[in-house]
Amino acid sequence: MIKRWFVTGTDTEVGKTVASCALLQAAARAGWRTAGYKPVASGSRMTSEGVRNGDALALQRHSTLTLDYAQVNPLAFLEPTSPHIVSSEEGRPIEFSQLSAGLRVLEQQADWVLVEGAGGWFTPLSERRYFSDWVVEEQLPVILVVGIKLGCINHALLTAAVVQSAGLRLAGWVANNVQQPGRRHAEYLATLRERVPAPMLGEIPWLTDPAVPGDRWLDLTLLDA
Repeated sequence: MIKRWFVTGTDTEVGKTVASCALLQAAARAGWRTAGYKPVASGSRMTSEGVRNGDALALQRHSTLTLDYAQVNPLAFLEPTSPHIVSSEEGRPIEFSQLSAGLRVLEQQADWVLVEGAGGWFTPLSERRYFSDWVVEEQLPVILVVGIKLGCINHALLTAAVVQSAGLRLAGWVANNVQQPGRRHAEYLATLRERVPAPMLGEIPWLTDPAVPGDRWLDLTLLDA
């Protein structure tokens, strides 16, 4: 049976990719054939092999399957801005059918597929449609990454509420320390544990090298709780 997950964040720059790589590592350790998928990415760079996005490259590295870059990230944009702006400017519309087609290919090869979004829950992909609209179409269970900092409680509860109001399952959430823990760190976590309507899968510590997350901080068995 294929396990599929969509990773979103309370905002941009909250460590979705760090958490996604840790989740992929944990799934690999559990024996799954894993594939990371970043269907839309902005903030990329031009290389000798073409446009490449750092987040997508990290997902590619941490997948157990050997995947071509285009399989991991079919739509890569150079400018670090909202995808609907840069795709319109470049004349490259983001079609849900393309996102789904890429997902179907990975589902034929992997039995544990992680899809990482862009930005937060309501990231626009066109003038009228959001990334979340595609997630609803695909009926993907959601894993929420919460960047632990001032304001995270409000952002986490708002995101959890809209995910559930869309009829999707909030499967779990990850606490990611995007800065060194402050004196209210324990209170923030306690409040989130109490009020986010999903299990906390684990806490990723503040990392001096966020490119090397570890699987030991996360408990994937809670996703099926």
